[in-house]
Amino acid sequence: MLKITGTAAGVAGLGVGTGAVATPAAAAGGVYAHPGLLHTKADLARMAAKVKAGAEPYTAGFAKLTANRHAQSGWKANPQATVVRGGTGQNYVTFYNDVHAAYQNGLRHHVTGEAEYADTAVAILNAWSEKLTSIAGNADRFLAAGLYGYQIANAAELVRDHPDFALDRFQDMLSGVIAPLSDDFLVNHNGAVVTNYWPNWDLANMACVLATGIFCDDKAQVARAVDYFKNGEGLGAVKKAIPVVHDDGLAEWLEAGRDQGHALLGVGLMGTFCEMAWNQGIDLYGYDDNRFLKGAQYVAKWAMGGEVAYTENTRAKGAINGWSGRETASQAAGVDPNMTRPIWAMIANHYTKRRGLDASYVTRIAAKAAPEGGGGDYGPNSGGFDQLGFGTLAFTRDKATKAEVEASPSASKAAGSGSDSGAGSGSGTGTKKSGSSPSPSASASAQGGRGEDLAATGTTEVVAWSAAGGVAALAGGLLLLRRRNNRPGGGAHS
Repeated sequence: MLKITGTAAGVAGLGVGTGAVATPAAAAGGVYAHPGLLHTKADLARMAAKVKAGAEPYTAGFAKLTANRHAQSGWKANPQATVVRGGTGQNYVTFYNDVHAAYQNGLRHHVTGEAEYADTAVAILNAWSEKLTSIAGNADRFLAAGLYGYQIANAAELVRDHPDFALDRFQDMLSGVIAPLSDDFLVNHNGAVVTNYWPNWDLANMACVLATGIFCDDKAQVARAVDYFKNGEGLGAVKKAIPVVHDDGLAEWLEAGRDQGHALLGVGLMGTFCEMAWNQGIDLYGYDDNRFLKGAQYVAKWAMGGEVAYTENTRAKGAINGWSGRETASQAAGVDPNMTRPIWAMIANHYTKRRGLDASYVTRIAAKAAPEGGGGDYGPNSGGFDQLGFGTLAFTRDKATKAEVEASPSASKAAGSGSDSGAGSGSGTGTKKSGSSPSPSASASAQGGRGEDLAATGTTEVVAWSAAGGVAALAGGLLLLRRRNNRPGGGAHS
């Protein structure tokens, strides 16, 4: 179990607010609002109504969904007793393809009302909950648990009320097979020093813990995830993933010193985490004066080819009481302005439509990425399946009224966030702060490579890192660590 502080604050105040912008109230008895992960009942009704009316950009977003091969009814699952990611016997490709097929069919059902898509999603999910008993592999097993754990929970949330869905068995799979790996990673980090793993490792596992807690109505699980976002020891905690806030209102994203693909992945995962929390009345989007917005703005500007500041920092790597080394990131890596992930519509619509804030860079990059597709639309490798996607369809929304903004959890300081919630006030990047020093534990670096040499992406589409991108290894032993797959950080993606 995660060691946390402020558990009560992490769950207090759920259910604050009503109206289109407000999050759904948690039901009596401590049960969370369902559906209530990435999509609420109101969200799903909006998608269906907009598509039926032929409204853009919803119809363009829906066309991306219907064209995807995973969104077709009749998809046949291929469940495995053990999912392996990293090392010999890898079969995780089967898992993520089935997970995305379940999600896309579930989403298509809600938009069209056609039962065949819900039936397909249920059949996939039931097949996996009946057979899956373990997740194995080298360090990358934690990526499988984190990424596919939060995703399969979201797929199941779309059909949890279907009469044929084996809800109890699915909850047992989530809480007994998948989430324990994510919980363990956030406590022990695979036996490595806490800065060994980049933010996306933490963020994937944080998303799994949060999604599992909501899906299984487990308040303690949700509280652990929320507390880690605020106070966690690893680099996925918000002030470590985004360690420096500049006078211009932009905040450095730690993994910008590594490479573009992983920085985009991290932004997408943190946005996913914030959205799931928001839908249960917990405002993390606005936490610490909209810190996430400042970091997303930074990444959006940089990813479009803009110049951004980067504070040189060094992080420790290696195993506790074992191999150790240090790496330094000295500047933001180079970018390919054409690289994209389906992450921006959700973030842009939250800040500009729900909160009425200015988010110029995020808005521009969201428009450039539209209409967003999903798993299978961004390459065949695992990196193309790191996000569920379809944000143009799912997250485009009308601008909130003044009353709706005032009823939101941010305005109401939900989840006990108090004065550090940001309250959604000020400019699109929140109140500007003077430049600050990075947290010692927020040091960054990168190691290059493509394909399976990239943490949590597995895609060859990421621009290869080079020394000119800003990172240089300062100590020997890195290759030794990367080759020993069973050692901490030994998955080729550390």
